[in-house]
Amino acid sequence: MKTNVYNIIILDQSGSMDYIKKQAICGFNETIQSVKATQKLYKEQNHLITLVVFNSAEIRVVCDRASCSNVAELNNKTYRPDCATPLYDAVGQTLAGFEFKMEEGADNKVLVTIITDGMENSSKEYSGEMIRKMVEAFKEKGWVFTYIGANQDVESMSKSMGIENHLLFESSVQGTTQMFKKYKESRSRWCARVAESNEDDDLGMNFF
Repeated sequence: MKTNVYNIIILDQSGSMDYIKKQAICGFNETIQSVKATQKLYKEQNHLITLVVFNSAEIRVVCDRASCSNVAELNNKTYRPDCATPLYDAVGQTLAGFEFKMEEGADNKVLVTIITDGMENSSKEYSGEMIRKMVEAFKEKGWVFTYIGANQDVESMSKSMGIENHLLFESSVQGTTQMFKKYKESRSRWCARVAESNEDDDLGMNFF
């Protein structure tokens, strides 16, 4: 049976990301190329991409459940760092109702990746506790969450959101490049586990 793999990426677009803008754009585009290669390798997997970029001026869906072959690359016009960091609102708005967008009755796997170089500082709709409850509910259904952060206590922040899989990166040119490399490698291993898994396997363990 075909397995739908929903890749949900929530990418910080706040002003502090401007310093590593080029690396963020390149890293996302290389990740999409990696997803395409994975789908060719595991023909039973159907990879769909949702990308949400966020700052206090906008929480914008760049693509929603798009086939990896149809995802446009990010560029300077579609990724514009500015303003503050409404992390909780971005995560909450992305997750709310997403389950109803998935193919009913299919073998669905979900991987949610949150990437930010700073901590929450401007959410108005969601709190940390609300996000933790949402994440815990989706984890019960087999969803896998990862948190990638810089300039913060990543372990503490991720755990406060109910996320065990976390990765600290340095918000520099080299640090961001290394982070996306690590993420792609981890993601490829996870897809291999999906291909070999059965119903009882916990795909959320030891992502990085």
